[in-house]
Amino acid sequence: MYPLFLWAAEPPEPAPHGPSMVLVAPARESPPDLLFRQAKNLRYGQRWYEAAALYRQILRDYPAYSRLPEVRFWLAATLESDQRWDSAADAYTEFLSLHPDQKMLVREAKLNRIHCWGLRQGLSRQATPGLLAALGDPSEEVQVAAALQLSKQGDRRAVEALQKGLNRASTSESCRLALIGMGVEPVSAAPTLSGRFLVLRIHEKGKPDTVTIRLAMGLAKAVAGYLSDAQIKQARHKGVDPDRLMDLALNAPKGTVLLSVDDKDSSITIVTE
Repeated sequence: MYPLFLWAAEPPEPAPHGPSMVLVAPARESPPDLLFRQAKNLRYGQRWYEAAALYRQILRDYPAYSRLPEVRFWLAATLESDQRWDSAADAYTEFLSLHPDQKMLVREAKLNRIHCWGLRQGLSRQATPGLLAALGDPSEEVQVAAALQLSKQGDRRAVEALQKGLNRASTSESCRLALIGMGVEPVSAAPTLSGRFLVLRIHEKGKPDTVTIRLAMGLAKAVAGYLSDAQIKQARHKGVDPDRLMDLALNAPKGTVLLSVDDKDSSITIVTE
């Protein structure tokens, strides 16, 4: 007779001492969140028509969705990317009407709508009236953007806003050319240079002291002479042209850091005074 062997299952290891780990299942996406994510992915894939359809589905099926302002904005932006200029302008108008409290998106929506209207001047009934209305916007940036679009059609109602744009570093040259193109002399109230300086703080690596150099604002172009090629390249990568520092400085309050760059030998910080 063969002996009977009984095999017992090996007992489980005791749980380690200390706090136990609790695994929590990820929250399930709500239907509108899922659609919003899918629409974003389609937009990133430049599948504009499908993305717009999903944004419209959210607006139709989920009117209480918490992210409706973003849905309306991205619907308009998607239509603009798809070059459906009139539909995009209408969508931006709806967004601005329903969500005036969305400050960051409101700025973009106004400027993007101006772009759409500018492309449709003479082709859409709403384009020119919309641009003319934008000349009265509280934002000078919006006024100037509308004026630049109107100037392409030689509309002299844009002249006043174009003159304002001469005093903005980002639009001064385009406004000047627009005015000249319409036969109007550019007249800018140039900010005064007296009493304004650029301060360069130069610290050579390995040395304890920082060298401070003060330049009169009118000598701002000389700043580039203190920068190495690597630092100039770094500045331009940051969106700052060392040759145009005076334009930035004139519109900046005292104490503003205009630029901070470094290379293997030194670091340089440029501040308005």
